Amino acid sequence: MWRFDKSILAQFDFFSIILIIPLVITSNWLIGEVVPALAQKQSTYVGIAFLTFIFVFLLPIRRMSWLIPLIYWANVALLLAVEFFGHSRLGAQRWIDIPFINATVQPSEFVKPALILMLAYLIHKNPPPQNGYGVKDFFKLSFYILLPFVLIAKEPDLGTALVLLLIGYGVLFFIGVYWKIWATILTAILLLSPIGYKFLLHDYQKTRILDFLSEKPSYHVQQSIIAIGSGGLTGNTKEEATQTQMRFLPIATSDFIFAFLVERTGFLGALAIILIYVILILHLFSLSIFNKDYYIKVITVAISFMIFIYTGVNISMTIGYAPVVGVPLPMFSYGGSSFINFIILFAIMQNLIAFRYKDMYDVRGTKSFL
Repeated sequence: MWRFDKSILAQFDFFSIILIIPLVITSNWLIGEVVPALAQKQSTYVGIAFLTFIFVFLLPIRRMSWLIPLIYWANVALLLAVEFFGHSRLGAQRWIDIPFINATVQPSEFVKPALILMLAYLIHKNPPPQNGYGVKDFFKLSFYILLPFVLIAKEPDLGTALVLLLIGYGVLFFIGVYWKIWATILTAILLLSPIGYKFLLHDYQKTRILDFLSEKPSYHVQQSIIAIGSGGLTGNTKEEATQTQMRFLPIATSDFIFAFLVERTGFLGALAIILIYVILILHLFSLSIFNKDYYIKVITVAISFMIFIYTGVNISMTIGYAPVVGVPLPMFSYGGSSFINFIILFAIMQNLIAFRYKDMYDVRGTKSFL
C-alpha cells in the first residue's frame, strides 16, 4: 500500500522550482507569439516533463544505484546503434528511427543525465583522497567521459560532445584531481590544438570558426544583433517586433530565442531572465559546496555547470561572441528533449536531497515516501 508522508516537504528544494517556473511561462508566451502550434506542442512537453519529474522523484534511486551502470551502458549502446542504424539529416547521422510511429530519437541527449549519474555513482563508491584523484583514478573516470564524447563527436555533433566533455571534467575539477594532472592536460591542449583544428574538424566546423573570427558576422548573427538593438530598454510591442514577426530573425523560437526576448522585453526583460539563471546556478553550486554526500555534490554541481555552459554559449552566440552552434537556452528554447533532460536531472537532485536522511521502505515492508 502506498502512503505519502508530508514531512518530505521539509527537505524539498522549492527554491529551484520557483526559479524554473518564470522561464517556462515566458518561453511559452514568446513561442506562442510566433507559432501558436509550437507553443501548444511545448505545453505538451512541459506536461510530459511534469509527469516524468514525479515518476523519477518517487523512484528509490539510492536503493536502485546498481542500475546506474546499466543505464550508462544502455546509452552507449544507443550511440553505437546510431553508427550502424542511424538516420541522417543535413549531413549528420544523429538519430534513430522509432518503428511504426514515424518518429526519431536522438540518443546523444539522453547520455547527459546517464553520464552525470555514472560519475556520481563512481565518485560515491570511491571518494577522492585529500590531494585529489591520482593518475589511475583520473584515467578510470576519464574513460567514462571520453567514450560517449568520441561516439557523439563522430556523428558529427561536436557541440553536444564538447558540452558533455566540459560537464564531465568540470565535475572532476570541482570534486578534486591532483593539480599536476590538470597542468599536463592544459599544456597538451595548447600544443595539440593546431593539429586538432587541421585534421579533426569537419569543413563546416572550420567555416563556423572562421565566420566567428571574421569582422563581418554571419547573416543569423546580424539579424540577431539587429533584434537585440531594436529592443531598447523596455522592448517593442508585438506589432513593432519586426525582426521576429517578419521572419528576419532565423530560428527565433529555439537557438535565437534570447534575441527575440530582448526585442520584445528590452534590456530589462533580458536582465531579469539572466538574473534568474545566475541565481539558479549559484543556488545549485551552494547546494554542492555545503553537502558532503557525493551523490548530491556531483548532481548539483553538474546541473549548475550544464546551465552555465548552455546559457553562456547560447547568449554569446546571439550577440556574436561565440560561433553559432545548436545549443539551446536551458528550459527556455523550444524543444522537448533538452527540456525533459533538465527536468529529469532536477527530479534526481530533488530525490537525493529529500530522501537523504530517511529510508524509503519502513520496517513493515510498505513503501513510505518519507
